[in-house]
Amino acid sequence: MSRPHANIEEAAIGWIIRMRDPAFAGWDAFTLWLEEDPVHAAIYDELALADADAADVLAETEPVKPEPVAPPPPPRDPIPANDDKPERPRWATRRSMVGWAMAASLLGVASYTSLMPGSSPYAVETLAGQRQSVTLADGSRIDLNGATRLMLDRENPRFARLERGEALFSVVHDARRPFTVETGGATLVDAGTAFNVIRLDGMTEVSVSEGVVIYNPKVEKVTLAAGKVLRALDADGQIRVGNIDAGSVAAWKQGRLIYEGTPLSAVAADLSRNLGFGVTAGRDVAARPFSGVIQIEGDRERVRQRVSAVLGVPVDQAGGGWRLGADAAR
Repeated sequence: MSRPHANIEEAAIGWIIRMRDPAFAGWDAFTLWLEEDPVHAAIYDELALADADAADVLAETEPVKPEPVAPPPPPRDPIPANDDKPERPRWATRRSMVGWAMAASLLGVASYTSLMPGSSPYAVETLAGQRQSVTLADGSRIDLNGATRLMLDRENPRFARLERGEALFSVVHDARRPFTVETGGATLVDAGTAFNVIRLDGMTEVSVSEGVVIYNPKVEKVTLAAGKVLRALDADGQIRVGNIDAGSVAAWKQGRLIYEGTPLSAVAADLSRNLGFGVTAGRDVAARPFSGVIQIEGDRERVRQRVSAVLGVPVDQAGGGWRLGADAAR
């Protein structure tokens, strides 16, 4: 191993160890270190996840059950000298020491599956235009936007499954038990941060306002630092990562919807979720991209006029809701 690579690996191990401290407050410095060089993130992912090594460590550290005292065994043939040396435990190697450090974290990642027989799942659901906040037993908070369904587990406060809609996760730091969010067949792992997740019509979007989230740690292993946004489409399996103003994450809580190159069909669905009534996009504008900010506070008619002006398309009444586009009146 080259010295520069070893230095990066040692730095990554140092971050892993420091982040195990519940009082860890170096997220900004950690983010800067990740962004200095793509190699930093790659090595950090490899060591922090340490899937195989951690699994071996967990297997090697199962509690030893006491056994009844038995008579001494009969004499055995002498053991050859080269086999008489005790095998060096795998956890004594430097790489496996990281696996040991992360073993408890990996237990957290797999905990929902392993606790299924004794779990106590329950659903939290909001109607369109309705919002709700949930505080979990560990102090973490989840803010649900409208038309959202979330599955939680009373036996595991470090797990959530977003089945549809949008939610902001403000997670209490605990490096030994990362918080896991499942959505759209993907897994998000986080040790303590704030991030927003949208699951809608075969699309998953994750935006991070602080800390770090890892997308699908056992597959793509995409590290998302603060100010990053990921979009994954079920249809083509493509994953796109871009930049976002960290301060704009979950701006829906302040009555602002912020978009960058978002098709009007998705904007319409977003308006429905936030306003509480149906909003659809006509075929003439459904695929048109929109970048900008929509203020959704105020009376319904004023918001309708504002949306029409900002989007640059007609917004007409249609069956108790709105329809966007020139074909709205057809």
